[in-house]
Amino acid sequence: MDAKKLEILISAVDLGSFSKASETVGYTQSGLTHLVDALEKEIGIKLTKRTHKGVSLTENGQILMPFIRDFIASNAKLENAIKNINEKRNDTIRIAAYSSIAMHWMPEILYRFRRLCPDTTVELRMVDHALEPFELLRDGKTDVIFASRQEGYNCKWTPLYKERMFAILPKNHPAGSDEEYLITDFRECDFIMPWGRFDIEINSAFAKAGVEIKKSQPKVDDETVIRMVGAGLGVSMMSELMIRGRTDDVKCIPVTPCVTRELGMGVSHNDNSKEILLLKNCVTGYLNEKFLRVNK
Repeated sequence: MDAKKLEILISAVDLGSFSKASETVGYTQSGLTHLVDALEKEIGIKLTKRTHKGVSLTENGQILMPFIRDFIASNAKLENAIKNINEKRNDTIRIAAYSSIAMHWMPEILYRFRRLCPDTTVELRMVDHALEPFELLRDGKTDVIFASRQEGYNCKWTPLYKERMFAILPKNHPAGSDEEYLITDFRECDFIMPWGRFDIEINSAFAKAGVEIKKSQPKVDDETVIRMVGAGLGVSMMSELMIRGRTDDVKCIPVTPCVTRELGMGVSHNDNSKEILLLKNCVTGYLNEKFLRVNK
């Protein structure tokens, strides 16, 4: 039942005429009359008597009016509750990020964001599945994602960084150079594929180079894959953030031709909140400063 029609009915009855009610609710007198007629037709009960003296309730209208007022009051409470929940939600930003990004980028970014928005709560969620951030954003379970660009997922995407891929080799691997490792050389090795659909970019690079590999894909995290390589069980390929701080037992050499993946920030197309814009500014400011310092 349309609450607006019931509100108009109450206004007309309380004020005693459609003309006075029209001044209050912002409808024309004929528009109000039409809405009340539609309401009476909808419920199948005549609610009002209309004479030259104005508008009053029929006997049935008098019976129903207390229930109508209760309905309007309950509806107002519901709308206020929804508003409060939405306002509370707007005070929280939910972020889903790859564990590598969460570890190496997010602490500084969130520190900067907190200084700008001290009253906004940030819920950071690390994911280990390459596609999970996009699925969470699609399903409305997160507000912002930090991930590598994936085909087939539609969101407002901001490219942030081209992350280079490295060959992960045992310390004693007879690599010809510490500056580059030919992607074709992976043909000769047992390849340990990272888990969690982080094989997407790797498989794409091998397909582009026409390289077929002998691979295994244990269901283990990145650090375990690196330790397996260090133990001489094979070789692998990972991005620079995935291997940072974990390279003591392995040799890491950039793959050539250069293989990269695009890291970025994604939000829903209709999300234009001030907090999201400020978070984006924190991200780009941090990355610009970080890589300027590196270049120096």
